[in-house]
Amino acid sequence: MAELPVPELPTALSHCSGRFTISTLLGTEEGSWGPYAAAEGAGCDSTHPTHLSSSTLCTRTFGYNTVDVVPAYEHYANSKGVGDAGKGRPSLADLHSILKPDPGRLCAPMSDPQRSNGLQEAGPEEAAGEPGRAPAPEPIRFGWVKGVMIRCMLNIWGVILYLRLPWITAQAGIALTWLIILMSVTVTTITGLSISAISTNGKVKSGGTYFLISRSLGPELGGSIGLIFAFANAVAVAMHTVGFAETVRDLLQEHNSLIVDPTNDIRIIGVITVTVLLGISLAGMEWEAKAQILFFLVILVSFINYLVGTVIPATAEKQAKGFFSYRADIFAQNFVPNWRGPEGSFFGLFSIFFPSATGILAGANISGDLKDPAVAIPKGTLMAIFWTTMSYLVLSATIGACVVRDASGSLNDSVAVGSPGCEGLACSFGWNFTACTQQQSCRYGLSNYYQSMSMVSGFGPLITAGIFGATLSSALACLVSAPKVFQCLCRDQLYPLIGFFGKGYGRNSEPIRGYMLTYIIAVGFILIAELNAIAPIISNFFLCSYALINFSCFHASITNSPGWRPSFRYYSKWAALFGAAVSVVIMFLLTWWAALIAFGIVIFLLGYVLYKKPDVNWGSSMQASSYNMALNYSVGLSEVDEHIKNYRQGQVGACLVLTGPPNFRPALVDFVGTFTKNLSLMLCGNVLIGPRKQKMPESRLTADCHTKWLMKRKIKAFYTDVVAEDLRSGVQMLIQAAGLGKMRPNILVLGYKRNWRTASPQSLEDYVGILHDTFDFKYGVCLMRMKEGLNVSRVMQAHVDPATLASEQQASTVFQSEQGKKTIDIYWLFDDGGLTLLIPYLLGRKKRWGKCKIRVFVGGQINRMDEERKATPKPAQTAFPGTVSLSCSIKRFDDLIAPFRLNDGFKDEATVNEMRQGCPWKISDEEVDKNRAKSLRQVRLNEILLDYSRDAALIAITLPIGRKGRCPSSLYMAWLETLSQDLRPPVILTRGNQENVLTFYCQ
Repeated sequence: MAELPVPELPTALSHCSGRFTISTLLGTEEGSWGPYAAAEGAGCDSTHPTHLSSSTLCTRTFGYNTVDVVPAYEHYANSKGVGDAGKGRPSLADLHSILKPDPGRLCAPMSDPQRSNGLQEAGPEEAAGEPGRAPAPEPIRFGWVKGVMIRCMLNIWGVILYLRLPWITAQAGIALTWLIILMSVTVTTITGLSISAISTNGKVKSGGTYFLISRSLGPELGGSIGLIFAFANAVAVAMHTVGFAETVRDLLQEHNSLIVDPTNDIRIIGVITVTVLLGISLAGMEWEAKAQILFFLVILVSFINYLVGTVIPATAEKQAKGFFSYRADIFAQNFVPNWRGPEGSFFGLFSIFFPSATGILAGANISGDLKDPAVAIPKGTLMAIFWTTMSYLVLSATIGACVVRDASGSLNDSVAVGSPGCEGLACSFGWNFTACTQQQSCRYGLSNYYQSMSMVSGFGPLITAGIFGATLSSALACLVSAPKVFQCLCRDQLYPLIGFFGKGYGRNSEPIRGYMLTYIIAVGFILIAELNAIAPIISNFFLCSYALINFSCFHASITNSPGWRPSFRYYSKWAALFGAAVSVVIMFLLTWWAALIAFGIVIFLLGYVLYKKPDVNWGSSMQASSYNMALNYSVGLSEVDEHIKNYRQGQVGACLVLTGPPNFRPALVDFVGTFTKNLSLMLCGNVLIGPRKQKMPESRLTADCHTKWLMKRKIKAFYTDVVAEDLRSGVQMLIQAAGLGKMRPNILVLGYKRNWRTASPQSLEDYVGILHDTFDFKYGVCLMRMKEGLNVSRVMQAHVDPATLASEQQASTVFQSEQGKKTIDIYWLFDDGGLTLLIPYLLGRKKRWGKCKIRVFVGGQINRMDEERKATPKPAQTAFPGTVSLSCSIKRFDDLIAPFRLNDGFKDEATVNEMRQGCPWKISDEEVDKNRAKSLRQVRLNEILLDYSRDAALIAITLPIGRKGRCPSSLYMAWLETLSQDLRPPVILTRGNQENVLTFYCQ
């Protein structure tokens, strides 16, 4: 076959995304295909235009008109364009089926690929907007530097950097301070890798951390993480604001200008500050971003100012406060720890420092405001972690090499080097701080003066400006992050009473209500006015969030979730597991009771979502995990040998119930659902009779409705349907195909055919044939008859709109009500393996049937009664005699079969077969005579049932079997009719497959 000549393409348009490069083939001018060019006016893939679905137009692709369209981005994005006329992918019917010609249908011109680059353009209406109205302004979008890296660095560089890191260095020493920093960074880096993986797992919208996690890992984990993370950010606003207020308070104190007192000044300044920050946030993201850039520049200048100050020779005033420039012996002394005060322990200091490393999600939290979140979040987050870590390590080492732990600040404490009575390292530099050190009254030095960085720097006010910039930028970032995460959570309505905060305002959908809630929470914690008390609270909640994020990613990886395909190459599931484990361990080492409270809140939130089962479907890893577990267990069952004791647990005791539409036969559904619930498999089967083309759409439309009806009725069952030409062939399909591996049904449950006398003879033949097929496939049979019938579809359709029938209407049945102190009567007439006894027994174990007394009736000789009573445990047992006079019921039976008799006069078999040609359900005189004893048995059994079980709650009888080919279907149905007629309780006719389902032994 000759290849189609393809001209050389002038240019290849390429689009790179993650690990994939998409190259768009440029179309050539019409006619460039030479002899293969489509004729003008040609239809789509044919000589005539076709009538397509409303979502499809034929386009010009590869030189000819076709219904098929080239791959387009919009087809795989959750956008409004999907499904619009002329934009969507054609349906399979458009491509595959024979469609009616429609000459009025024209082909849409192919868009210019050089303009679209393979992506479909907006229509003219979309481009122009409505007449007389200006187009809506585009929302503000940020890149990875401005939107993520700078934002994360500002959030990490917070109050701890300036006001507590020098103090932590004095307490823990340089070595352990580095260990604290590296431990914190290990947790945050692993979490950053996990967040990077989540952000490259699909298209990211607004909602930040909550959206990323909930859409990838499920609402159960996403909801709890989102709520905790939003709360932690709200408290972080208070922490950074208190740090700012503390600095302002110290400045006022130095100038003897306190407003009230040191504690209340922090509260007053803090409330005023957070109110100003709220105003900046309400002004919009653009103003907030500009403020962040300004803060970032101020912090960089303050860092440079600090480093310059460390190399400038110390003045006498600075020496009095403990600063002596770089000295090896100072570095050596500060290299080891010197614990002081109630926080003087490794994990006590870790809990105070850790919040300074928790700003890594500041960029992810504004994911909806980023140009390309999948690129910006990984790149910006990891770069921010690297640079801030380097700054922490450098600051700790430099200030630990320049400043002693204790200093008086008094110029009068200078002495000659080597003076007697002078103790401490400062004596070798000409300063005697012995008195204040021994009295623990030193006001300066790393251990006592929180503003040590300002004292060391070349120009102190620049450090103060840096403190202002770091604290205010971090507070502002948290003030923005918390409402945006909370807004997305509120819109999903996973939890009650929070939907009010989901409303957005303006072109960026600003969560103004969320801002106000965050403001109230922040003010509440600002009133604590103690930085060292607020920081540990945040540490536990952030560590809990990081543990959940890392564990969620690990869970998604090990379950091989189809929805978990991150393109971030540096993610490792084992690193995620390590990060989760470390976070949990650190939580309990910090404050065990706070860790328990945090996990208690998580478990409560997780349990609530699991219990309520919100109506969301995001294709999460939790759903994939459920599928994988079910799959693995189902495959594992293949290795387990069948055992009698496991019969009821689904290995060999599952039920295929011929319900038709389940809501049409609710009693049948309730009966089987009662004894299979949490024990074995139940499948509701429906046979759609008719041509496949007509019935397949019905099958697709109603399957979900029937499943929802079962869920609403709290029936643990599956629904399946097949399309067949007749009922019998459909049931054969179900019996052969239903189930998976050893999770397959082996009991067929169906309703009794009440209208067998008036129905068409072929339907009668098919019904009895289904029973014969069931036994051929080694199934047990359970046939149910109720006096009022099973099919309630006519009653329901008379009062309910059929369109809402499947999903809404719920009919009550006897199996939903308490049965009281009645009896369950079992007539175990023949040894069928014990199924006749097992099903009523399982039913009697349920709460609604628990008060019922089980009575077992067995047939046999009088002299065997004592022996059989000993052999059958627990239930009451009664034997009935084998010789009882017949009644006039025999005449009733004869009248029942009279319309179906051949009345052949006992002719030979060949003659009878000729007479029965085309009507196999007819009963010959010889068949009536041969089966006389069996017929009389059914008559007599019915009399016994009426005598003994008239008031029973349920009657279970062993189903008689008619020999295939020897017992006409009409005669067999007459037996069942006679056996079960005139009985008020539900009657269950059961026959096992002659294999044991009961045993007296333990093995």
